[in-house]
Amino acid sequence: MLLLAIDTSGRLGSIALARGHEDGSCDVIEVVPLAGGTFSAQLVPQVAAFLSKHGFTKYDIDAFAVASGPGSFTGLRVGLAAIKALAEILGKPIAAVSLLEGLALAGVAKGKVCAALDAGRGKVYSGEYELAGDSAQVLREKLLTKEEFVAAARGWQIVTPDAGLVATAETAGLSAMLVEPLSAGAVARVGWRKLRQGQAVSPEQLEANYIRRSDAEIFGAKG
Repeated sequence: MLLLAIDTSGRLGSIALARGHEDGSCDVIEVVPLAGGTFSAQLVPQVAAFLSKHGFTKYDIDAFAVASGPGSFTGLRVGLAAIKALAEILGKPIAAVSLLEGLALAGVAKGKVCAALDAGRGKVYSGEYELAGDSAQVLREKLLTKEEFVAAARGWQIVTPDAGLVATAETAGLSAMLVEPLSAGAVARVGWRKLRQGQAVSPEQLEANYIRRSDAEIFGAKG
């Protein structure tokens, strides 16, 4: 099964082609970068050129995988809109991949894993998962202050691509593992797992996963 994967969640993005196999494996054919700030101008023509380079057209795509967040509001909207349009035209399934889930699965840790991303302004995107085999059961995903993150992550194996968060965790006496930042290739691999587990979504169901505080939390903090 041929998968097209897109990640436009951050300052830099990427697209990937991958081949999913019935034994559960997923071979990434190629990953190409997308420069941030011009996703809307680059994305569709670069996807077309990417497919052509490998001798494919959009009609050869069997499924899509897309990073659904957390991340840049604008970037996520561009990537999700492109995938929605293609999937609707072609009638193909979509796997929506949380970057936090991808990070949790990218490490070698098992059991209770806390995936973390620097959200800027002293905040942390935190996802807590129970890992078993190649699946991740999400327990919660939240936006926390660094102090809240340190308190919540005690007893968990932390995985993050941010060296600063590793230092923060280790200073607090927590166990943290530095992993490579996710690319569209990793999104494709996690997406293939989700598709095989029957976790596909339709274009109408596809939504961004911004992970922001609720109004109650925001206003409560101000009070």
